[in-house]
Amino acid sequence: MATTFADQLRALTDEALGALVQLRPDLVVPLPTDVSALAVRAQSRGSVARCLDGLDEFTLQILDAARLSRGAETAATSVGEILALASGAGADDVRVAIDRLRVRFLLYGPDDALQVTGAVDEVTSPYPAQLGRPADFLDPQTAALCADKAKLRRTVLAAPPGARAVLDRLAAGPPIGALSRETVAEPVRWLVDHHVLVPISDAGRAPRADGELVELPREVGMLLRRDTGPLGVLRPFPPLPDGPAREPKSVDSAGAGQVMEAVRSTEALLDALAAEPAAILRAGGLGVRDLKRLARATGLDEPAAALLLEVAYAAGLVGESDASGISRAVTISRAAGAVEEIFLPTGAFDLWRALSIAHRWETLVRSWLVMTRQPGLIGQRDERDRPINALAPEVERSAAPEARRDTLLVLADLAPGTSPPADEVLGLLAWQAPRRARGREAAHRDALSGAALLGVIALGAITSYARLLLEDPDQGESDPLGIRRGRAHPVSEAIRVLDARLPAPVDHVLVQADLSVVVPGPPEPELAAELDVVAEPESAGGASVFRVTAASVRRALDAGYSAADLHTLFKRRSRTPVPQALSYMIDDAARKHGGLRSGSAGSYLRSDDEALIAEVLTDKRLASLSLRQLAPTVLVSPAPTARLLGALRDAGFAPVAEDAGGATVPSRPKVRRAPTRTSMAARVADQAGPPILAGPRLAGVVEQIRRGDIATRAARRAPVAVRAANGHGVAGLSAVQQHGQAMAVLQQAVREKARVWVGYVDSHGATLSRLVRPVSLSAGYLRAEDERTETLHTFALHRITAAVPEETE
Repeated sequence: MATTFADQLRALTDEALGALVQLRPDLVVPLPTDVSALAVRAQSRGSVARCLDGLDEFTLQILDAARLSRGAETAATSVGEILALASGAGADDVRVAIDRLRVRFLLYGPDDALQVTGAVDEVTSPYPAQLGRPADFLDPQTAALCADKAKLRRTVLAAPPGARAVLDRLAAGPPIGALSRETVAEPVRWLVDHHVLVPISDAGRAPRADGELVELPREVGMLLRRDTGPLGVLRPFPPLPDGPAREPKSVDSAGAGQVMEAVRSTEALLDALAAEPAAILRAGGLGVRDLKRLARATGLDEPAAALLLEVAYAAGLVGESDASGISRAVTISRAAGAVEEIFLPTGAFDLWRALSIAHRWETLVRSWLVMTRQPGLIGQRDERDRPINALAPEVERSAAPEARRDTLLVLADLAPGTSPPADEVLGLLAWQAPRRARGREAAHRDALSGAALLGVIALGAITSYARLLLEDPDQGESDPLGIRRGRAHPVSEAIRVLDARLPAPVDHVLVQADLSVVVPGPPEPELAAELDVVAEPESAGGASVFRVTAASVRRALDAGYSAADLHTLFKRRSRTPVPQALSYMIDDAARKHGGLRSGSAGSYLRSDDEALIAEVLTDKRLASLSLRQLAPTVLVSPAPTARLLGALRDAGFAPVAEDAGGATVPSRPKVRRAPTRTSMAARVADQAGPPILAGPRLAGVVEQIRRGDIATRAARRAPVAVRAANGHGVAGLSAVQQHGQAMAVLQQAVREKARVWVGYVDSHGATLSRLVRPVSLSAGYLRAEDERTETLHTFALHRITAAVPEETE
C-alpha cells in the first residue's frame, strides 16, 4: 500500500500526473529525473507557496479546515471531518474544493486518511482560520475548562462587557493579543484569571504569568463563532459585481476616443521632450520641474504625464543620451570630465509615429502590461522621506505586471459591458487570490487608473479590443515595432477590431475664413507632418483644429517651402476654398522673407536694399550684436549666425540663412534622438518562463518522468556480482581475471546491443554502478548510452570493476 508522498504520486494515472504538471508547471522546470525528484519539488516551500497564491478564498478556507481537523497522533483528517467544519457551505461545493486541493497535491491520500502536504504549514499562518491552538497544548487548567462545554459557556457569558469585547476581537482573528509586562488591563486580567485567555511567551511555547502575549484557545474561538461557523463566513462563489451594464458598443466607442487621446498625448509629450530634453538627476529619474514643464506643455496633469513617460520608456520610445552638442543652459558638466546625461526620444519614436493609431496604441499597451514599474508611486515619498520621481529606480516593482494583469482579467471574466466600481473589483481580486492580492491594493488601483488613461477600459468596463489583447499575449512576441526582426509590424486581431472603431484617417482639411484649419478626423502621418510645419495646434480630439499664423508661415518658409509650395499645399489639402486672407498672408510673408541674408563672419548680413541695411544698423535693439558695415549692402557681426538670426527676428525682421554660394539654407531644426532601446515587451518575451504544457508535449513530459523513475528504481537493484566487485572483489577470482571477464561481457553486449550493469570507480575513488547499453569498445574506453538520462557516457576501461548482463542476478 502506498504510504509516502512519492508513492502517492507514483500511483497516479498518467492523466492525473499530467493534470498536476499543468496546474503546477514550476514542478518540471527543470525536468525532474524521476517521481522521487518530482515529489521533493512538490513539497518544497517555494512550489507550495506559488500554488497557494493561485487559490481562491473558499479553497483556502477548506484547506484551513483540513489543517484544523487533523488528528494529534496521525496528523490525518477525513472528508467527513472537513464537511463538518465547513457546514456553512454546501457539501458539493466543499467536495469540489477538496478535489481542487487534491489534484494539486496539497491534500493527498484516501478520503478517510487525508494528509496535508508538509510545506503548507511552513508557508501559511500558524493559526488556521485565524483560530488559536488547542487548549490542551496551551494550559492544563484551560484544557479542563474547555472540556466542560457547559462551564465554558457559562464563563464566557459571565464575562464583563470589556472582557467580552476583547474576546470578540480575538475570536475574529488573529487570536494573539499583546500585553504589558508591568500592568495588565482589568478585562484581560479577568479573562486570564478565569483561564479563558492563556499568557504565552514570545516564542509561543510555554505558559508564563508575566508573558507579553495572550492567546485565545481554539475551543473558545469556535464557541464565539457559533453564528458564523468555525471557518468564518464561507463564500463558495465570488461576490457578484453590482455595477451598471453598459452597451458594449458604447464602451468601445468611448474607449476609442481615449485611445486617440492617449496616442496624441504621448506623441505631444515626446515632441516636447525632443524640443527641450530633460536632464537625468544624479540619483536617476526625471526632475519634478521637468515633469511639470512637460505636463504644462502638453496640457496633461502630472500623474498622466508621468504614466505616459513611463510607458514610452518601457516601449523603447524614450532613452538616455549625453548632452554634448545640445545648446541649452542645463548642459553643464556635473564634474570635471563628466558630461551630463539627458532623456530624449529614441529613433524608434520616429518609426512608431509613422504607424497607424491602433498599432501605436497596441505598442503602448503591451509595454504597459509587462513593465515592472508602478507609476502611481510617482510623487509619493520613499522610506527616507524623499520624493519619488518619474523614471527613477524607486518606481521599480517586480510584482506590478502580475497585479496589472490580474486586475484586467477580473474585468475580462465579466460579461461584456459590465462596469463594477473599483472597490468591487478589488473585492473580486481579494476573493480570487487573497494571498496574491494582500498588500497590492495600491498596485491594483494604479492598474485601473492606467487602463482608463490608455483606453483599455472605458465607462468602467473593459473594451473588446483590450480583451482580445489579453487573450493573445504572445502576439508580437518580439519588438513591438518590428525593429529587431526587420519586418513589418504584426497585425493582431485587437488592432483590426480597434481600427474598425476608430475614425478613418483623413488626408484633407477644412480651411476657415478666420485662418483656422479643421482636420475632420485623425490626420494621416504625411498630413500631420505638413500641419506641424505650416500651422499652430489649437485643440485636439476627434476633429483637431490648427491655425495658420504669420509665424507659422515664416516657419514653413524657413523649412524650405516657397510661396508657390504653400499655395499648392493648401489648395491640394483643403476641401473648402482657400481664404483670400491666407493667400495674402503667404505672399506678404514670402515677399519679406529672405530680404536679409546671413552668413559667418562670426556672421554677416547682406541685402540688396540699402535702406533696409541702414535701418538694421541703426536699430538700438540690435546693439548687442555689434554690427559693422562693410559695404552699403553688407553688415558683419562677431555673434554666431544663429544668434544673429534670432535677434533680427525678435526685432521684427525676416532674415534667412544662406550658404557659401548664396543659396538659401532651410532652417528646419535637426531632430536629435537617443540610441534606440529594446522595449520592455521584447525583453520580457526573451525571458524563458514556465513552459505551456498541453497535448503531445505534456504526454512527453509525463512519459519521461515515468521512464526515469523506472530506470532510477532499477538502478538501486544492481546485481550481486556488481556490488561484490565494487566492494572487495569476487571470491575465487583475481583482479586480472575479474577485469578480463568484464571485457568479455562488454564485447558481447556491443555485438548484441544488450544492456549490462557496469561497476566502476569514478575520479573521486567512489564505487558506483550503472545500467547502460554499450555502443563501442576501443582505444581504452567504453562508450555506452544511459537510457534513463538519454546521454552517452565514456568509461575508462581500467576503472571498470565488473560487467554483468541485465538479466543476470
